[in-house]
Amino acid sequence: MLTKVVEAYDNLGIVSTLDQASGMVTIRVTQDTWEEMIEILHNLPFSISFCDQVSITTPSAANANY
Repeated sequence: MLTKVVEAYDNLGIVSTLDQASGMVTIRVTQDTWEEMIEILHNLPFSISFCDQVSITTPSAANANY
């Protein structure tokens, strides 16, 4: 259901399942969509928990496809 909610908001992020049994997911967002996504998540009709860790990854120049 979370994936459909995110898709309904013009794909503000990409939802990926980390652990189906526990329902743990990650949502990849951009700096431009972060605040809006947080607001949406706080207003969902079901409870969610946020992890303390936020990882920000950027591709290295060696791995970039130009």
